[in-house]
Amino acid sequence: MTTIPKDHPRYAALLLRDRLAAAMREGVLAPEGLIAQGRGEAFDYLLGEKTTESAARAERVAAAMLLSARRPVISVNGNTAALCAHQIAALQEASGAAVEVNLFHRTEERMEKITALLRANGVDVLTGESERLIPLAHDRALCLRDGIGVADLVLVPLEDGDRCEALRAMGKDVIAIDLNPLSRTARTATLAVVDEVTRAVPAITGHCRVLSAGEARQIASSVDNTPFLKEALAAMMRHLEVINDALE
Repeated sequence: MTTIPKDHPRYAALLLRDRLAAAMREGVLAPEGLIAQGRGEAFDYLLGEKTTESAARAERVAAAMLLSARRPVISVNGNTAALCAHQIAALQEASGAAVEVNLFHRTEERMEKITALLRANGVDVLTGESERLIPLAHDRALCLRDGIGVADLVLVPLEDGDRCEALRAMGKDVIAIDLNPLSRTARTATLAVVDEVTRAVPAITGHCRVLSAGEARQIASSVDNTPFLKEALAAMMRHLEVINDALE
């Protein structure tokens, strides 16, 4: 990996970028995943590369939804596995959710490599014969009948908008972690957490560890995604105004 000086102002972001590049070389990440990362980084700039107040509240709601669900499943793709496999393990332990690998650019080799990476980091990964259970034309339609197939709630970090729409049409609640509040994923999800995934996942885990069952049920009983999207956009506009004022 590239040596990145720790005093670099974007040290954390460059470290993640380096990790993804290495994952691509190892066959864990599809090349298209690097494009997705770059797009996310652009929106993170607009947030000031930090967790906003509204995102922090959404992370607490996400934890409550996970704890209240009957059959929650965390859906993991190559980017998520490469960026935060150990954090997914902690979230699984805290929430009791199952974990399933689901890929757009799917090959059996990548499925095996991602599963191995997750297991090496302590994740209990569901495996078995995938079936085309989601009404989509591409390979993200494939899932496990006893995983996403029966889930009442799916946490989908770094998701495709059409699968998010399809999961919602199937009657499932969806928690999306998406830095772009304008995306179809963020607008379609039951709840969008507009935050960078390596910040969001540990925050959700922390709330899972302290929320009582009663608190979780109360919070999860009434979830409105719209205010979170509006507040994320407002935070971005405020940050742009600060930058603009500094240029004058």
